[in-house]
Amino acid sequence: MSTEYVDVVIVGAGLSGIGAAWHLQDKCPDRSYLILEERDTLGGTWDLFRYPGIRSDSDMYTLGYNFKPWKEGKAIADGPSILKYIRETASEGDIERHIRYQHALLSANWSSEDATWSLDIRNNASGEAVTLRCNFLLMCAGYYNYEQGYLPEFKGYDRFKGEIVHPQHWPEDLDYSDKKVVIVGSGATAVTLVPEMAKDAAHVVMLQRSPTYMGSAPDTDWLARLLNWLLPDKTAYAITRWKNIQYQRYIYWQSQATPKFIRRKLLRMARKDLGNYEHFEEHFVPRYGVWDQRLCLVPNGDFFHAVRDGHASIVTDTIDEFTENGISLESGEQLEADIIVTATGLDLRVLGDVELSVDDEPVDVSKTFSYKSMMFSGVPNLVSTFGYINASWTLKSDLTAEYACRLLNHMTETGMRQCTPRLREHEQDMAGVDWIDGFSSGYIQRKMHRLPKQGTVSPWRNAQNYALDRKVIGKGPIEDGCLRFTRKK
Repeated sequence: MSTEYVDVVIVGAGLSGIGAAWHLQDKCPDRSYLILEERDTLGGTWDLFRYPGIRSDSDMYTLGYNFKPWKEGKAIADGPSILKYIRETASEGDIERHIRYQHALLSANWSSEDATWSLDIRNNASGEAVTLRCNFLLMCAGYYNYEQGYLPEFKGYDRFKGEIVHPQHWPEDLDYSDKKVVIVGSGATAVTLVPEMAKDAAHVVMLQRSPTYMGSAPDTDWLARLLNWLLPDKTAYAITRWKNIQYQRYIYWQSQATPKFIRRKLLRMARKDLGNYEHFEEHFVPRYGVWDQRLCLVPNGDFFHAVRDGHASIVTDTIDEFTENGISLESGEQLEADIIVTATGLDLRVLGDVELSVDDEPVDVSKTFSYKSMMFSGVPNLVSTFGYINASWTLKSDLTAEYACRLLNHMTETGMRQCTPRLREHEQDMAGVDWIDGFSSGYIQRKMHRLPKQGTVSPWRNAQNYALDRKVIGKGPIEDGCLRFTRKK
């Protein structure tokens, strides 16, 4: 019995996977494809996370696809609106008929002789083992473990008599009205949860080990609204998208070029939103440089206002242990709680934890070099999507999908079946450095040893620079001496 074959398999039906499918249909209509999605619905992050206030931390004119205008009123959109946008994209492109839900890719082995990937898949609904063959893999499985988030080992965790909740698995029936809530963490999730939960809770405490940079911005882009009124949707969207990309670039560039200036500006904005807040130095002045971690967006200053108005408070300290009634801190202070929310971060996965092999030889991704931040040295016919840490995720996912399509079309035109990134002769002794350099966020640092290396020269650099990537990835030649093409043997 022959094994089913398709030209391209996309892994993941979230924001990246649906976008990749759209680009593939548009630019490579001759290629057959399937999407493997291990969950029972599409949407990825925007379907999985259901905690109060879930929203984007990037504006939707850059988090949205480059081919589909964002038409909603808010630039900083809530989770359900983003999920609706992804579903609309899938519907308009008739993409869902290509999705196989509850199909988890476990391993993939490349055969140079056949120029195909053999995929071992588990049908989560039936438990059945499924085998599939394809010529090209597009990995769009996201960057974190959907089964569980990161949870440090807290002493006394099981002693707490109240309810402990991780934002990644939010109970639909959780009632926090008039309850004392402690949120552990100070990243984007915590900054989102605090003002939302403070509307109904008796009081919310955000417990942080150290302060985080936060930037307040309106959730509505009034220029975008004006342009939408004056111009056709696509033209208005393109202009707003270009404007916001340039603004993101400017802020990041200024953060690198004049970090003290940007630091003062962010802290001055926070002081203004907080009003006469007496513990500013302790709770709002970070110990690290701007953009050493991702900046937390505060739409309309809601987090600052919740703290200013007394509905929420901040404690900067370290956990000693959980107690029956809350948390005991190393300072000796006791935090009483009815509910503890562990907004302690994500558990990063590399390539969806899929086991890769080439001609039956296992691939250790951490021993490879990253080619154009999306392929791996010595691994044929595989492109992986990983968004920016300093800009919107979809800017990179669009570039990645478009490059994959250019590569596929080039292979069709030249009659090639296999393409493999390889170090050139003068690069054989090139030093490998961390794939993401100078970024101290815990979810990256905990798994940096599993990520590929980046090199010191292009195209082996992971520059985290959209303008540069548009040149190197978007317009650079396919044949560059690093990408080796072979015909089917």
